[in-house]
Amino acid sequence: MPTVEQPQTELPRVLNASHATSIVVGIIIGSGIFLVPREMMAAVGSSGMVYVVWIVGGLLSLFGAMTYAEIAALRPKYGGEYAFLREAYGDLVGFLYMWTWITIAKPASIATIAAGLARVLATFPVFHFFESPAFGPLLWSQVFAIAMTWLITLLNILGTRKAGNVQMALTWLKILLIVVIAGFCFGAAGNRGSWHNFATEFIGARGGFSGFMIALIAALWAYDGWSDVTQMAGEIQRPQRSMPLALVGGVAIVGGLYMLTNAAIQYVMPAAAIAIADRPAADALRMIAGSWGAGLVSVGMAVSICATFVGSSLSGARVPFAAAHDGLFFKQLAHIHPRFQTPSTALILQGVLSSLLLLAVGRFQALFSLAIFAEWFFYALTASTVFVFRRRVPAEERPYSVWGYPVLPLLFIVAALVLLVFSFADQPRNSIMGTAVILLGIPLHYLFQRSKRSA
Repeated sequence: MPTVEQPQTELPRVLNASHATSIVVGIIIGSGIFLVPREMMAAVGSSGMVYVVWIVGGLLSLFGAMTYAEIAALRPKYGGEYAFLREAYGDLVGFLYMWTWITIAKPASIATIAAGLARVLATFPVFHFFESPAFGPLLWSQVFAIAMTWLITLLNILGTRKAGNVQMALTWLKILLIVVIAGFCFGAAGNRGSWHNFATEFIGARGGFSGFMIALIAALWAYDGWSDVTQMAGEIQRPQRSMPLALVGGVAIVGGLYMLTNAAIQYVMPAAAIAIADRPAADALRMIAGSWGAGLVSVGMAVSICATFVGSSLSGARVPFAAAHDGLFFKQLAHIHPRFQTPSTALILQGVLSSLLLLAVGRFQALFSLAIFAEWFFYALTASTVFVFRRRVPAEERPYSVWGYPVLPLLFIVAALVLLVFSFADQPRNSIMGTAVILLGIPLHYLFQRSKRSA
């Protein structure tokens, strides 16, 4: 009798350290660096304080990345944070993370990336029709964003290695464009650029502790995304070495590029001009090189967003895949495509949920603010697992140990909790809704377990 081929249950390790690092850098650097200098300057009011915020935000992100690096090197599993939380605190906490991730965080993130790409491209005359109706109330920008969502989903289904190669190419192109844009700014001659701009101030800034926190949230939003690579840990070769290199090295590279870009903008524009500019980087290049300079920034933003798009979609589907693989969610989501060896069903579900949000484009901004609240709650909780594993398996060999333990992990956790408190005070409605969504996962988890036992 012919043997029946068993379905594949494990994803192959097809990504190397370069792929992992490009995922970190590619996901973190989206459109934020081209836009957030305005929010930061309007909040703190001086170039010096802007750099303090960039440095504090970068260090906090680095502390978090170093903490995650120890955990990921110790437990290189699918799903990243989901897997760490499940092993440290049990099935319920792992399920709550997966539930929040699949219902709010990842679909809202992908929908925002897709809509952001459409908005950037709409600045070019050839894409002005994006703001016109396509079918009924549906705009062409929404149609384009949904089409791009499925194009990226298809790429990720066709092969993880292929998607990783595209991610790496886009990340290198992104870095090149950022360096070119900064070079144009620093090369500004005459009165178009001056080091005196670094001594200017914006007198209308909010200032104080609240101003600093608003600027810090903007900086951390710009740094956000470094944790996503941990969700790919089960598919990365030599993860004990590759994961710490990607996390710590990737965040350090991004910090350097952010400081370079911010300095380039401030060299061209004084503080008051940055604080009121809708697109500071584009305005700086327009002052130097006219409309084609602003166009170069738009191209840089589009490439940057595309790199974020590929990496975010690639990593996001691994969380429901891991939960289904562990028997905590619908088993169909653990399906691996027999030819392409990718979690195709989980990727399709992610594409469907993101597309539904794009159809309700006027309302997903609220969901995205819910996602930010939920993300930082789970950042703090995931970082705390480093203490659990140190206590539970003290003698186990650690390929990487976070420097400054326990102080640096504690600093990251405290910072995350302070941001949560500030977020709750600043946006109580969205924060309460975010908490409610997380708590809704508790009865759902027990329903899943009950149905599983019945089956």
